[in-house]
This record gives sequence, structure tokens and C-alpha cells, in this order.
Amino acid sequence: MEATASTKSATGEEIREFTFEVSDEELEDLRSRIKATKWPDREVDPSQGVQLATIQALADYWSTDYDWRRFEERFAALPHFITEIDGVDIHFIHVRSEREDALPLIVTHGWPGSTVEQLKLIEPLIDPAAHGAEEVDSFHLVIPSLPGHGFSGKPRKTGWDPIRIAKAWAVLMDRLGYQRYVAQGGDWGNAVTEQLALLKPDGLLGIHTNMPATLSPEISKGVQAGAPAPADLSADEMRAYDILVHFFATGTGYAGEMGNRPQTLYGIADSPIGLAAWMLDHDEASYHLIARAFAGNPGGLSRDDVLDNVTHYWLTNSGISSARLYWESKLGFFDVKGVEIPVGVTVFPDELYPAPRSWAESAYPQLIHYSRAEEGGHFAAWEQPQILSEEVRATFRSLH
Repeated sequence: MEATASTKSATGEEIREFTFEVSDEELEDLRSRIKATKWPDREVDPSQGVQLATIQALADYWSTDYDWRRFEERFAALPHFITEIDGVDIHFIHVRSEREDALPLIVTHGWPGSTVEQLKLIEPLIDPAAHGAEEVDSFHLVIPSLPGHGFSGKPRKTGWDPIRIAKAWAVLMDRLGYQRYVAQGGDWGNAVTEQLALLKPDGLLGIHTNMPATLSPEISKGVQAGAPAPADLSADEMRAYDILVHFFATGTGYAGEMGNRPQTLYGIADSPIGLAAWMLDHDEASYHLIARAFAGNPGGLSRDDVLDNVTHYWLTNSGISSARLYWESKLGFFDVKGVEIPVGVTVFPDELYPAPRSWAESAYPQLIHYSRAEEGGHFAAWEQPQILSEEVRATFRSLH
């Protein structure tokens, strides 16, 4: 993949317009590698991981009918930029609303997401009137790629954890000239967004999260150990506790490997099917949602949605560089961080755990919005953009 960055000055700092081009040879190499995949035998139990029928259906579509150029045209038409912060090039999409007094919003993706994950949010948030909402609830959007992900630079030194990334985001928003803004994220996006809130940079008014960190030390220790639940939990709290016990017992293998030995995953840099399988097996609900798409029964994600993101990872060779974020971070994903600024929380039913209102109120003393969505999972921006857009607008309406 070839990328070019022309230089222009903005607010006294260098921000470079960014373009990219994928050669026909790269796409042919991708198809050839898919077709040359050496397949294992079929699983003997569905619980053993990504099922052979699912990944072979993905491979067949990817190598024959999938059209990267169709996505590339739409993606490349967006305003892409790069700026160096703390020695690393940070790529971001920056789309301004036609409404000049729109509220600036920085939205952060997670893993195995990318800026591809947020594309469906752009139009509903910059032009809400065209999507059944009030024009006053418009946003200027900044959508960065995490370091080591997508078109952002790959750090050559250690230390790029969510805390350092949050500091970079504060610099980015200042460099863009935004004196007041809000932030949103899920997955790693929440980790970074909450660290940004803890920094309390001038201008940050509040945050919204679709994967809140609400676990007290007692709850966090108990669910990770698989210990019996405290006797005084409510029904909502007990359900969340049981789901977390199951998740920590069965659903964190990918995170454990990337957190301990990310460089060992050479297979995901050499094999597109290895990369796709690794990315699909994030959590049970997300896997079933994706598997449906390749069984002819798509839900919130289509086959093209899935492969736009996986192909983006492949072409930017960011499988291993993105995995290093798990190695860098020492933060408890769901543990209370002490955020004191205004917070909005949306709980999607198929998220890794359904945070009860009581836990959210304890974790966020300035909880200004709490809602339970009727459908959706871990990749809310990607899967249910209309619902998430409505939730973002509802959270920040009082802060405009």
C-alpha cells in the first residue's frame, strides 16, 4: 500500500493531508494467499472456535466476489489527515458539519475495529436533520486510528498505552483548534476515552461510552477468580456478575495471548485467513453475528462490512502492531477508574457485560445519561449506528 502526505499548516502545527493507494498486485497477492490456504480438519465441537464452514464461506466470498475497490472509493473520499504527536504519526478522519457551531466529538475505535468501525456514524452525527433528528445536535467529527492500527504509525518504542494515547488525543484536539469538545468510545476506545476524562484537558466537556468500566475492586476480583457472587446483589447485578464470570473463564484467550506474547502471532501477518479467524473470534455474541452474515442471514453486519475491516487490517499489515496494545496496557478493562466529568452510558444487550445502572451511578458520579438499547452488541457503531447516534446526541444535548 502506498501512502502520500502533503504538508500544510494548521493552528501553528503540521497537519498533513493523507491519501492512499492499493495496487492491483497487492489485491491479487491477497486473493492468491486466500486460495492457497492450508485448511485444518473440521472442529469436533462448536465451542472449539471459529467453525470451518464459517471461515471457508468467508474465504470463498473474499477471494471471488468481495470488491475492495468499492469500499476504497467511499473510504478514500473522506478527508484523511496525519499529524505527528510524541514521535508517532497519528492518522485521523476529520469531517466537519455544515453547522459552524456544531460540537466537536472525537470517537475512538477498539480491537479488532478500526476507523472502518465508525464510518456509519458520520452522516447521522454531522447532519442529524437528514436522519430524523434536530439540526442543533450536530457534531464535527474527529476519528483517529489508534497507534499501531490502520494508517497511524507503528510505535518503535514501548509505552503507548491508553494513558499515553489519551494524552495524544488531547494534543490532537488542541492542534485542531477545538477549545470545547466531547469524546466517545467502546472497547479500547472506552479505555482511551476514560483516560482522557481523567486528564481533564481544557475543553473536554464530557464523554459517552458503550462499554463502561463500572466494576468495584470486590466485583472485579470476584468475577476474574470465578468466586461466588456477593449475597447482596440485585437481579441486574447478579446477571452482570454471572456473565462476567463466564467471560473471564472462557472469552479472554485472545487477549491473554496478545497481552503476553503479541509478537508470536506471525501467522496473522502471513495468512489472511489466519488474520480473519483471529479477528472473528472476539466474543461469542460478535462471532455469531458475523457467522450469520456468511450463512446468508446477515444481521447488523454484512459480509462486506466484515471484510472491509479485515482487508483494511491486512493491507496496512497491522495485525501484530495492533495486538501490542494489549501488551502495553496494565489497566483493568472493566474496573472503575474514577472519572469525575459528565458521562453518558449506553448498554447494548450483547455487549461483553450489561452494566447495571447502579454500578454506572457508582462509577460515574456525574452520570448524565443511562440507557439500555433494545438490540446491538460489542461493535455498536458498526452494527447499530442509528441507535448509537441517537444515544450520543441524547448524552451531549445538554453540553452543546
